[in-house]
Amino acid sequence: MQTLAHFGDGGPGPWILLFPLIWALVIGGGIALLRRTVWRGRRGPGPGRPTAEGDSPIAVLGHRFASGEIDEDEYWRRLSVLDEQFGRHGKDGAR
Repeated sequence: MQTLAHFGDGGPGPWILLFPLIWALVIGGGIALLRRTVWRGRRGPGPGRPTAEGDSPIAVLGHRFASGEIDEDEYWRRLSVLDEQFGRHGKDGAR
């Protein structure tokens, strides 16, 4: 009994085993390409993807406070400086 589609009779032989591997590589490469290009933009903002609003210094300060990088006193001190700099409460400083 001969194997691999009658190898001795002029069949494809052991090379036929490479075709599933080649198709797997083609399909895997296509999926990887889609994940890196098309599908990435559709997921929207998430962890590690800053938004325009999330880039503001006040938002960054809030994230640092929430993660425990700075304590409450440091948070309020820096927030008061940012409030003055960005004019959050008006130019006269009244709250």
